[in-house]
Amino acid sequence: MFKITVGIDGMACGMCEAHINEAVRNAFPVKKVTSSHTKKETVILAEKEILEQELRKVVAEAGYDVMSVNWEPYEKKGLFSRNKG
Repeated sequence: MFKITVGIDGMACGMCEAHINEAVRNAFPVKKVTSSHTKKETVILAEKEILEQELRKVVAEAGYDVMSVNWEPYEKKGLFSRNKG
């Protein structure tokens, strides 16, 4: 699983966050997407990698600017996660 953190400029309120979340959900098969206008970022959890060019296009079509994109492997942490070590 991948965690994609997208720096986004132009979000001003909760409705902006919802607009970005909906655009991402409609364009890609994601597990979870959350946005924060105060942090100026959207965090996406996805099973498969999302191409940066396509992600930038979806955000731009929603009316916002992508400032940065950061990918990292994601492993769910919690009660039922496997204990390594």
